[in-house]
Amino acid sequence: MRARIALRYAGIEVEIREISLREKPPEMLAASPKGTVPVLILGDKVLDESLDIMRWALTQNDPDDWLSQDDAELIAENDGSFKGALDRYKYAVRFPGHPPESYRAEGQVFLAKLEQRLERHAYLSSDTPCMADIAIFPFIRQFAGVDSAWFETAPYPCLRAWLNGLVGGKLFLSVMEKPG
Repeated sequence: MRARIALRYAGIEVEIREISLREKPPEMLAASPKGTVPVLILGDKVLDESLDIMRWALTQNDPDDWLSQDDAELIAENDGSFKGALDRYKYAVRFPGHPPESYRAEGQVFLAKLEQRLERHAYLSSDTPCMADIAIFPFIRQFAGVDSAWFETAPYPCLRAWLNGLVGGKLFLSVMEKPG
C-alpha cells in the first residue's frame, strides 16, 4: 500500500499486477526470488522492499518534500516491534501463547508514542504529511481494523483523526480504486 501511494504521489506510472501469494508467477520469482510483494522492476534493477520503492519514487519526484522528514527511526520502530505486535494481534489464532489483548497492548506502546506526536502536530513530524506518515499509516489502519469497536473508543483521539484524514484523502482513495 505505501509503495503504491508513493508511486502515485510521485506521478510514476507503473503496471500493477495483483498477485496471489499462493500462486506466485514464475516471472515474479525470477525477478525477486524471496517471493514477497511489492516488487518494482526497473530495467535491470529490482526493488522488493516497500520502503525502498517509496524512497526511489520520492527521489524521482517529491513535490511536497516528504523526504525531508523521513524519520527513519520511527519508521524502523513501526516496521519492527510494532509490525510484530500487529501480526500477532491480527493473527492471534496463530499465536495461542497469549490472548489477542496482550498483543494489542504490545502495539499500544507505539500507538501512544504516535498519539503524543499528534497532540503537537496534525501529522507525525509537522503540520504537513511526510514520508513517515505515509510509511506508517497503512499499518495503523490494519491495527485499527482488527477490532474497530475497540479502536473507536481507545484513548487515541489524535491518532484516529490522523488516520481518518489519511484514509479519507484523495491520494489513498485513488490508490484503492480498482482498475476499470
